[in-house]
Amino acid sequence: MVCIDLNSDLGESFGPWPMGDDVSMLSLVTSANVACGFHAGDPAGIFAVLKEAACRRVSVGAHVGYRDFVGFGRRNMDPTSEELFGDTIYQIGALQGLAKAVGTTVTYVKPHGALYNTIAQDRRQAADVVAAIKAIDPSLILMALSGAPIVEQARSEGLTVVCEAFADRAYNADGSLVSRRLPGAVIHDPEAIAARMVRLVKEGVITAIDGTEIALDAKSVCVHGDTPAAVSIARSVRHALISNGVELKSFTNG
Repeated sequence: MVCIDLNSDLGESFGPWPMGDDVSMLSLVTSANVACGFHAGDPAGIFAVLKEAACRRVSVGAHVGYRDFVGFGRRNMDPTSEELFGDTIYQIGALQGLAKAVGTTVTYVKPHGALYNTIAQDRRQAADVVAAIKAIDPSLILMALSGAPIVEQARSEGLTVVCEAFADRAYNADGSLVSRRLPGAVIHDPEAIAARMVRLVKEGVITAIDGTEIALDAKSVCVHGDTPAAVSIARSVRHALISNGVELKSFTNG
């Protein structure tokens, strides 16, 4: 049977300002990328998400990002290597502490937003993030964009890397994600998203925004938790995959 992990970015609410429906998403996904407080999230809210994830036996990853609360971590930044190294360790360590308090563990790292897209291609910043992960816990798995240079760069440094695809994001012909500043970058139709993910998982192919067919090797599928239809999209993707004989299972569970 074909297996795939379904992940989502969670824990991004801040105090009285909600971001997404984390409880509902945790009933649908197999892995949760939990904010670490730099781009979003507060300790109490992050703790609550971790507690719910532990109850539902959902795998937990550190969703590390740039120190960019106002921009939600989606603005390009150029920190020094010392800053990025320290910030990455700090965020992972904070999430590890909260996770331990609820009886779960952080098993992987998925960078967020602009950091994710930057290190996909930028070897210097990628090296800083990889070095930070190795320094705090080399057994942590790195989740990265399928086909991006960082995949082989991190593997050459000894990290285990899991490649992912994005259910609700449009792709360019070179396999990169269409910028959120451009029309059509985010896909909102749950049925269309579900159909393209079934095809991706079963055939390893996805259609780029210009109609080009591109091959993607992905062991995890991401549904963003901060879009208005996030729960509906995740539910549709989950149902479509299971209906087509795909087993949903976290990559951290063997």
